Amino acid sequence: MYQNILVINLMHIGDLMLVTPVLRTLRTNYPKAKITLLADKKLRDLVEHNRRIDGCMLLDKKGADDHFGSFLRYIRKVRARHFDLVINLHRNERASALAAFSGARRIVGYAKPGFSLFFDMVLPNKKAVMHQIHSHFEVLEASGIVAKDKIDDGGLELWLADAAKREAARIWKAHFAEGEKVIAFHIGASWKTKRWLDCYFAACADRLIRRGYAVAFFGGPMDEALVAACIQKMQEKASAKLHVFTGKVSLAVLAGMLRRCSLFLTTDSGPMHVGVAMNVPIVTMFGASPVPGFYPYDAKDVLIKTPAPCHPCGLHECPKTGKENMACMKNIPVGVVMQYVEELLERYDGAPAYQLPAHYGAYECRVIEL
Repeated sequence: MYQNILVINLMHIGDLMLVTPVLRTLRTNYPKAKITLLADKKLRDLVEHNRRIDGCMLLDKKGADDHFGSFLRYIRKVRARHFDLVINLHRNERASALAAFSGARRIVGYAKPGFSLFFDMVLPNKKAVMHQIHSHFEVLEASGIVAKDKIDDGGLELWLADAAKREAARIWKAHFAEGEKVIAFHIGASWKTKRWLDCYFAACADRLIRRGYAVAFFGGPMDEALVAACIQKMQEKASAKLHVFTGKVSLAVLAGMLRRCSLFLTTDSGPMHVGVAMNVPIVTMFGASPVPGFYPYDAKDVLIKTPAPCHPCGLHECPKTGKENMACMKNIPVGVVMQYVEELLERYDGAPAYQLPAHYGAYECRVIEL
């Protein structure tokens, strides 16, 4: 029925990764269609080599396309592609406008009021009550694009450019001994309410180094100060087994390195979902985010949360003071986190992620509520 399909998602790292099962499902059901993904230009590493699509349209959200005139020109670019189906999976004004004025024969998905008048069908984003991926699938099902029994959920997918693979291999060889077991850390997050305490991460790093593991800190340039403060709290900060790649590698190289790690200890963040795509076992701590909507989409992973009455608040800053400030994170002890870190390391014998089997259809992680 559809020969030229556009999928829109202009959100952040993790949100974009959660669109990949939709791309797989569309390719399975429309093998001859031309499928294009419209995404944020700065995240091209995550999508430009995706084998389920024919190409990308990249919007420079914080640069060349970030004013009214250039945005109108971008809409004209979209219209010039003559899409017969547009699926919008990002409910904000910019994405809604791109879909609404795309000129497509059919437009479905999430939409802001006003723009929804131009949609053939508007669906709610149910990320508060079901996983974001399942909400995306409901868009396909409810609009009749894909039948429920034709959903092809292969989990999160990410393909890397050969250059990124080579760079990841080069960095790995320069820093780690052959056969060395490496634990990846990501301690930053876009919201403060998603961050476990840096002194807790420091204590975990100390324990792992003393057990003979190497520890590798990752993250973007915005995480550099946070990681430096965390390392200052470590007792093993002078260890040769401590490595810091924060702000030093691209997203694609990060992914290439994660697939060599034995475990990923991480906040609820975009890199967490990259780790899921790379098949690395994950232990994560959730605070502000709704667990049903954004848990790591792999059954071997572990999510830990406390039963704070305000969870999930969805706030970027905790409004409480004193002992109640960030209680959802403060009350997840180091000992409990390390219990599950050690359990996963023992279960998978510390093997690198690329050696572990992937289990099609097994995506609901284990949730530990303290």
